[in-house]
Amino acid sequence: MKKSSAKIKIKTVLSHYDAILAILVLFICVFGLIMIYSASSYRAQYYYQDSKLYFRNQGRFLLAGAALMILISFINYRVYFKCIKIKKIKIPVVFFLFLICAALQWFALFNGHEAGGSSRWIQFGPVNLQPSELSKVCFVLCGAFVARWFRFVLNNKNMLLNFLGYCGAMAVFGAILIPVALQNLSSAIILAGILTVIYFCVSMDKKYFILVVILLVVAVIFLINAESYRSARIEHFLNPETMDPGDQILQGMYAIASGGLFGKGLGNSVQKLGNIPEVHTDMIFTIICEELGIIGGIALIGLFLLLLWRIFKIALNAPDMYGSLIATGVFAQIALQVMMNIAVVTNSMPATGVPLPFVSYGGSSLLILMAEIGVVLNVSKRTDEVIPDDEEYDEFEEE
Repeated sequence: MKKSSAKIKIKTVLSHYDAILAILVLFICVFGLIMIYSASSYRAQYYYQDSKLYFRNQGRFLLAGAALMILISFINYRVYFKCIKIKKIKIPVVFFLFLICAALQWFALFNGHEAGGSSRWIQFGPVNLQPSELSKVCFVLCGAFVARWFRFVLNNKNMLLNFLGYCGAMAVFGAILIPVALQNLSSAIILAGILTVIYFCVSMDKKYFILVVILLVVAVIFLINAESYRSARIEHFLNPETMDPGDQILQGMYAIASGGLFGKGLGNSVQKLGNIPEVHTDMIFTIICEELGIIGGIALIGLFLLLLWRIFKIALNAPDMYGSLIATGVFAQIALQVMMNIAVVTNSMPATGVPLPFVSYGGSSLLILMAEIGVVLNVSKRTDEVIPDDEEYDEFEEE
């Protein structure tokens, strides 16, 4: 009897999960693992005498990420917004995540470990952590919290007041955005994009987002002009004929073009043989197109679109505003990273270091993304629950 009741309970729990989302994520991750081996085997053998080095490392992160995704999917997402009493002061749990991320970002700015020509990492023994990846989780959760409790500042009758409310809500995250923007503009754009999409969904009047777009464009232009190497990337983007023949973007476009419609076959890439540095990370989409052709690239984009559709559906069916905004934030993050990565490798936008979600090599990125999917799966598990209207819902104000 106990065994049968346990089986029924497990079936009941699993039946509420969005199984398609979980399967899609794991399928894309396994596909990425195969492509990482194909893209990195030559480099790993040449430099480390171990063709499976990157494959094994990513495989370990994938197993850890899958376990983390499953574990987090069983944690009620509302826990992140509960308040803890400290000397009669109620502090939401997400605030502690905000403090940790702010401390890590400022530490990385002044004492970061250098890897790949940038000091964006913090080294913990053999492990390198990129704080900006953890900050994406922070912006999803804290962005949902701020949007939920301060939505009135985004919904005034006056468009200018709405815009000022957006600026104020965005300024709350300045302690993290500023050090990220100084170090890694692409990550700052993604973080700002996550918040903007969340605030857009909360706002009833959307017209003032015209001013928001203008503000963000001005901020990006200012940050580009603040660093000479960023200006040089803009110059190369506008005038690709001035690129060094060995430039990875140019070589990446050669790889895409040489793959044709159906590709050269898995493992038969030529450009991965030293022509494109770190081909298994940000530039892996070029090898996918070279080996599997344009058809393979389009198929992967189709998988991402299906993945985003499942997350969008969860956001629509979420039982409360927190669940909806969490799914919206994860949707925005994945969509922005996919668009930026593919735009860079096809020279549709200036070069920047944005990995392809679930596919590019990188432990921090994979673990964080799968943890976020775990939270979204928990939201999907609770779509049938009936929760009071936001105006009456005060559970998070209590311990």
